[in-house]
Amino acid sequence: MNLLAAIPSPSENVLEIGPLTIYFYGILIAVGVIVAIVVSRKRYVRFGGDGEFFEKVAIWAVVIGFLGARAAYVLTHSGNFTERPYAVFFIWEGGLALYGGLLFGALTVIYMVHKANADLFSFGDATAIGIPLAQAIGRLGNYFNQELFGTPLDLPWGLEIDPANRPPQYADFATFHPTFLYELVWNAFILVPVILWLEKRGKLAKGASFGLYVAMYAFIRFWMELLRTDTTFRLFGISRNGWVSMLAFAGGIAWVYWTQKRGEKRTLVGKPFFLSPQAETEEEDDRGQTSDDRQEAAEEPSTDDGGDAATDGQATSVLPTDADDVNDD
Repeated sequence: MNLLAAIPSPSENVLEIGPLTIYFYGILIAVGVIVAIVVSRKRYVRFGGDGEFFEKVAIWAVVIGFLGARAAYVLTHSGNFTERPYAVFFIWEGGLALYGGLLFGALTVIYMVHKANADLFSFGDATAIGIPLAQAIGRLGNYFNQELFGTPLDLPWGLEIDPANRPPQYADFATFHPTFLYELVWNAFILVPVILWLEKRGKLAKGASFGLYVAMYAFIRFWMELLRTDTTFRLFGISRNGWVSMLAFAGGIAWVYWTQKRGEKRTLVGKPFFLSPQAETEEEDDRGQTSDDRQEAAEEPSTDDGGDAATDGQATSVLPTDADDVNDD
């Protein structure tokens, strides 16, 4: 194979600034978290939620989610820490079990949102775009660490892996499936646009966006698990994460079906963010008058001849202006 046509792996995975050593993996994970919180917060406010409450819940979910992700990885890869047990704390070296992080993060969100009597459906939908974007960014960290790649691949997009990072059974192969890239492309350029497109057309009921994210991510993750070479356990040829992906896919589809059948419409507030004005118009048409419209109609005095309000039987719809928006800065 002509290696000039392959994807080269980076020669360094750290950034050295004087005595300080910064891992690109850690930088990209941090950037992903920031992107997820910023995007999801704006969507949550757009769905009528409180931005400060979202930040509080998100911070706890991230912290507990990271602990859960690391614990799940260590438990399923305990052999990697036999000679260096203290390395279980070295998160910057890589080793986060995504499903473990999602599970513990989700449990944290459910507890805190339920305790505050807030809207869990809106919270979940708000994260349906931010989380996959964060995952896409985080997968670049696997690229810098030369980890989580697939089986050997003799095609132009094969990923070059240094001999020291190749699995023993594939020591004689130079290029492998760039599974990190497959997930990145799927999340950023397929999953996210599909959800946004369906939201824009008003096709998703309240709560369905999150279920669709779970199902679509589980779909690509199942196929990536069939390619990856870092798994320590397989049952009928399927890894632990492969089995979890099947359960997550079924659960996501069931959640979408239930929320769609439930049919609750989403309330939109303020300027669009990752949702177009068309979606707002369509949802307002379905709901009829908004609560503000009904209040305005109730406060408007009637005239002797019935007035426009009494004659028309409805108030004029007034959409929020920029001055009415919640300050997200």
